[in-house]
Amino acid sequence: MAGVAPTSPVGRLAATVERLRREVRAAQAEAEGRALIELAKGILVERLGCGPAQAARQLAELTAQARVSPLEFAVEVINQAARDRMSEVTDAFLAATTGTRATERDAAAVRLRAAESKALAASDTQAVADSLLEHALRPLGAVAVAVWAAGSDGSLTLAGSAGFSPLEASQWRYVPPDVATVARRGLTERSGQWITSLAETGLPTIGRRPHPDGGRAAVPAGTGGRIHGVLEIAWPGPLEPQPPQVVRQVEALAELCAHTLETYTPRLDAGQELRALPDAAELIDLADGLHDPALVLVPHLDDSGQLVDFRIQHVNTRFLDPGGRARAVVSGALLLEAYPMTAGDSELFQRIERVYATGEPFRANRMHLTALVDQVPLSAVADISISRHGNCVLLIWRIEDETARLASLLQHAQRLGRIGGFEENLLTGEITWNSQMYDLYGRPPQSPPVPLEDLPAHAHPDDAVTIGRFLRTLLHHLRPASAAFRLQRRDGVTRHIRVVAEPALDTDGRLFVIRGAYQDISAQHWTEVALAATRDQLAHTEQEAAERNRLALQLQHAIMPPAQAPLQVPGMVVAVRYRPAETENLVGGDWYDAVVLPSRKVLLCVGDVAGHGIEAATSMVVLRNALRGLAVTGAGPGQLLSWLNTVAHHLTGALTATAVCALYDPDRRILRWARAGHLPPVLVRGAEAAPLPLVKGILLGAVPEAEYEETEVHLEPEDTLLMYTDGLVERRDRSLEEALTHLLTTARTAPTTLDQHLDRLLTYSKSDTDDDTCLVGIRLV
Repeated sequence: MAGVAPTSPVGRLAATVERLRREVRAAQAEAEGRALIELAKGILVERLGCGPAQAARQLAELTAQARVSPLEFAVEVINQAARDRMSEVTDAFLAATTGTRATERDAAAVRLRAAESKALAASDTQAVADSLLEHALRPLGAVAVAVWAAGSDGSLTLAGSAGFSPLEASQWRYVPPDVATVARRGLTERSGQWITSLAETGLPTIGRRPHPDGGRAAVPAGTGGRIHGVLEIAWPGPLEPQPPQVVRQVEALAELCAHTLETYTPRLDAGQELRALPDAAELIDLADGLHDPALVLVPHLDDSGQLVDFRIQHVNTRFLDPGGRARAVVSGALLLEAYPMTAGDSELFQRIERVYATGEPFRANRMHLTALVDQVPLSAVADISISRHGNCVLLIWRIEDETARLASLLQHAQRLGRIGGFEENLLTGEITWNSQMYDLYGRPPQSPPVPLEDLPAHAHPDDAVTIGRFLRTLLHHLRPASAAFRLQRRDGVTRHIRVVAEPALDTDGRLFVIRGAYQDISAQHWTEVALAATRDQLAHTEQEAAERNRLALQLQHAIMPPAQAPLQVPGMVVAVRYRPAETENLVGGDWYDAVVLPSRKVLLCVGDVAGHGIEAATSMVVLRNALRGLAVTGAGPGQLLSWLNTVAHHLTGALTATAVCALYDPDRRILRWARAGHLPPVLVRGAEAAPLPLVKGILLGAVPEAEYEETEVHLEPEDTLLMYTDGLVERRDRSLEEALTHLLTTARTAPTTLDQHLDRLLTYSKSDTDDDTCLVGIRLV
């Protein structure tokens, strides 16, 4: 005790207590060691066929030869003889720790066997918990251990604990079913849980307050495929990933706990009664009282105690084998032998195995099952219920009623299709309607159905002839019939109905029953009416558009035919090209003109009216004819464009257009030209091509009055002048400057004739605006 002198009475008392504790621990270790040594002697007696004294001498001699302690050699003899789970764990531990000292490895093996010996000799689960913590878990760094017993209802009971305070042990004595805890996760996740830190999971558990960040391990404790509980181990700090040999050691300790939990009986408080688990006989009586097919299954273990299958202990009277086998043939057989497809169908066998292991029942609706009948797989849909009762499992399956399922599908189909069915017995007068019939008529379900002979009273008067023909065909000619009519309901709603019915005759050929169906086709009727009106409107619109387009094309081609005879002028060659738009319904307003005036001068012009369609085409005709008439006055190109601007602004509905107008004097070889917002002409001279210098001029029709600048250019022999509209060069993906550069590059390469030159320009044009193109070419000779 700190602060107490060793010579004082209290100090001497403390030293005495500590000495007695060491002696007690040494005595306990000696007793446990003697137990292991005596067990090793017994193994030698059985193996060597000698007496106890000779076995003791033999053990001492072998120990001396191995140069180890008697206890360590005794553990080695036990491991070699037992070859059980603990010996496998010990071998794995020793194999994984070959780098450690021999004394440490031997001490680990002795510790495991000592813990096993103490646990098997313990009187209750609490003693098992104390032994596990003291001998096996503290060397691993653990500070506490809890042994949980799993109840048949999925609950957990604290069967024993060590390292936790009595208060916490009392508070965690019982955990109800479906409460999420660390132990619960170890029970449901059968591979075990190794939690680094409790703070990361947020799961409640025993001993959380002293070590909120501590690590936990929750390993299921089971034997023979059945889990009897959970071994939970606590560490004071975060738990690092453990090596495989430590994990196997903890699993072996959990299996030790399972042997004790097999016979564990929870202590009850005052007023509680112990519910006895049913035995196989009681479960068989329960299965026979069920109205659903049921099987009582018991576990089937192999020689090593591992669960490999379930034996069908009993088959109740409601059970029908899918293969047609008698109940006596199925009863007593192994489940996987009787139904081999169980292993693959929806993991049914794994579900049964899990229920047996954990005790938690399983329910599933519409699970697909398959059975082999004469090596042919037959499928069925069933509701499954699996529950554990004592050491048995009750499997209930309810095969889905095909008739009820089809009836339900039929009801949904009638509801979605707004179809009502009826049956009328003409002999008894009984009429049967389904619910959809009442909805169609707008009548409450308790009201009487309407007979067929009263159908005209509920229909529109204009449909009387149609209904009369329907009833005569059905009732008098005894043939199936159908009709469409308007049903007038009491609430003022009119429904368009199609009725289909057929007569049923008795053995004497007399009519006695009529069966049929009504279908509400109101939505279909109004949709058809709307579609018919839409089709008529579309046809009318298409006809008008086609007529307008035909007139525009005729007008455009009448004024500017795509092919025109070359103009005959001494000393020069004139050629024109006109390329209509690729889309016929986009008739444009591009135009050109090349004519010899009375003054023997040549009028050359191109223009582009804004817009498309008939309006653009008629405006183009107005401007072209107006320019021809004005040119007879002998005015220059600037004055002509000024007058043409007045025409465009005042006499054509304020249209806008661009144009280039030129007058060529053959005697002087002078070209006078002006522009109204249009691209300038291109002059090709020798190997060079360049646009003419730009002159000022606003587009036509923009303002009431405008003046246009004009200029002159002297042409030389072999010169070529090109006048064009923007349809030759415009592109959506590049600027106008780039398009003009491409045009000049193409124009520099001049073929032999002017016609070939214009055709080349049209061929290599990269325009993508689908617009009209006008091109006028002049070459001096």
